[in-house]
Amino acid sequence: MNKILAEFLGTFILVFAGTGAMVIDQLSGGTIGHIGIALTFGLVVMAMIHTFGDVSGAHLNPAVSIAFAVAGRFPKKELMGYVIAQLSGALTASATLKFLFPSANNLGMTLPRDGIMQSFVLETILTAILMLCIFSVSSGSKDKGITAGITIGGVIALMALFAGPISGASMNPARSLAPAIMSGNIHHLWLYPVATIVGALLAIPLCRATRGTQCCSENQV
Repeated sequence: MNKILAEFLGTFILVFAGTGAMVIDQLSGGTIGHIGIALTFGLVVMAMIHTFGDVSGAHLNPAVSIAFAVAGRFPKKELMGYVIAQLSGALTASATLKFLFPSANNLGMTLPRDGIMQSFVLETILTAILMLCIFSVSSGSKDKGITAGITIGGVIALMALFAGPISGASMNPARSLAPAIMSGNIHHLWLYPVATIVGALLAIPLCRATRGTQCCSENQV
């Protein structure tokens, strides 16, 4: 249960801080700004990896957990518990933001800017890059050391900096589903879970092609 609680808390804090920055930016007339929002997402992921990485691996993302399980680096019997914890943490964070900021109309949800296909392809590529990075700096389904949090947080901030204005740079089904459900804006609800999971799975053959059996042969927790 300590792993499940760690995933719940880590995902709650991720969504609370990341989408909270978007909500506060909207309500305060843009005082945080796009760069500030991107850095918030990167920094909170880095902090959660250092906080919970040695407990649960700090996946904080159903797409990451699914990719680890498919790659044989995470026990499939634990997958459902992780995904439920991550979704519950994200929904609780969005519900908290809705309570704190009732005038916020979208709670930091992700929406495609110029078309569904453009955002679908973009999210798929972004998540594949993120997952490839995670595979490379992790051992089994846990992070290798202190640099893992910095690297993964940096990649997330980087992706959000350049792709956020187009697709939202979600890379995480829980991060997109929770604000959409809690705000009642369920348009394109399927796009982000499907694109991010597909992207995470695409990272498996890419990792095998570049790192060989080292990528997906460790079956650790």
